[in-house]
Amino acid sequence: MGLAKNALGEDEEIVLEFHPHWSTLVGTIFWAVVAVAVAGVAIFFIPGGSAQTLIRLIIAAVGVVAILVVGLIPFLRWVTTSYTLTNRRFAMRDGILSRSHRDIPLTRVNDVSFRQTLIQRILRSGTLTVESGGEHGQLVLKSIPRVEFTQNQLYRIVEELTDGDDVRP
Repeated sequence: MGLAKNALGEDEEIVLEFHPHWSTLVGTIFWAVVAVAVAGVAIFFIPGGSAQTLIRLIIAAVGVVAILVVGLIPFLRWVTTSYTLTNRRFAMRDGILSRSHRDIPLTRVNDVSFRQTLIQRILRSGTLTVESGGEHGQLVLKSIPRVEFTQNQLYRIVEELTDGDDVRP
């Protein structure tokens, strides 16, 4: 779901392509399991009677809707969010039904930094901050996998691009 190959410019190559870190799905998985467990327990403990089947079907339907809301939608949001670093730009794509695109030309990047909490260091993720000249200024991307490697790659490419622009007497 990243940057399409036909969207690349002349002499443009993909360096990195990734989604947000998998840890962003932990809460989603937890709440989906809770929804299944609650629905299962409720269905199991429905007392016998003429309406038992109807009540079980209603609880199952509510459970399915809960799983879709707390499980499927965040998962689809994760799958459809992608980051692509090329040798010319940093591209972000997201959205399930409607799409959002943002490209930052690497020649406009002023600073690249990252932050990690202890848990993020253990999971090898973090927050990447990309500052660029222009209207939108700063871009903060949370839950980036291998954030230090990504920051290093982005910085390396920016340095390569700007080295040719230096004019020295």
